[in-house]
Amino acid sequence: MIIDFTAAAYLSIAFWASGSLLGLAARGSAVMKRAATGLNLGGSLVMIAFIAMYWSALERPPLRTLGETRLWYAALIPLVGLLVEQRWNISWLKYYCMALAAFFLSINLMHPEVFDKALMPALQSPWFIPHVVVYLVGYVLLAASSVAGWHNIFLTWRKKNTLQNDAIGHYLALLGFVFLTFGLVFGALWAKDAWGNYWSWDPKETWAFIAWLIYLGYLHASSWKVRRLNLQWYLALAFLVLLVSWFGVNYLPTAANSVHTYQQS
Repeated sequence: MIIDFTAAAYLSIAFWASGSLLGLAARGSAVMKRAATGLNLGGSLVMIAFIAMYWSALERPPLRTLGETRLWYAALIPLVGLLVEQRWNISWLKYYCMALAAFFLSINLMHPEVFDKALMPALQSPWFIPHVVVYLVGYVLLAASSVAGWHNIFLTWRKKNTLQNDAIGHYLALLGFVFLTFGLVFGALWAKDAWGNYWSWDPKETWAFIAWLIYLGYLHASSWKVRRLNLQWYLALAFLVLLVSWFGVNYLPTAANSVHTYQQS
């Protein structure tokens, strides 16, 4: 294959690492901060360019395997951190986001994906791409909300947490829940097109519904004025359920009977 994933992954990680170090060293220097933002953005742009070339080479959207979805995840989550910094002038989230992106690229580096051009019939539905893309954006936003939750727990322990920090986690979770809802609806439409039923309580579908309920529970708890620290714990731990829905379900015994098991790598 002419596209070198290893080079693209290391280049992205190098951009994120150098941008992070420069950002931490910038302090009051506006020039250094802009340079750091450029490097951080460059890391994601490298991965987006790789995904575009990979898509062209495969002659299908690279959304089939867990490894392929990790590429999208790594490209998008640093952008969430940068958008939060731009909107609220909060810089700490982007460092966690870039660390997560580098972690997922490292998994792919340790377990290179099989470049398979074949796309099974169930994945050729027009609902497949919007379903997966919307879900990925939702996952990225909810991962960022979980990171914000852990960070806010730490700040609460140090008695330095603020309402603004809590608000960032809440808005990320709220927006992520909207995408999660659309992903669930698009998934039902895809299932009808691919298998003739909107919903069949397949293990993957069941865990996706459980994850949706978990975040619905968070929104209800938030409206009921639950203690701020408890809400941060809720956000921090809720993402674990989403991880089970994303790839953990593939390793459960029930996965053998799932129509959603295409490739576990």
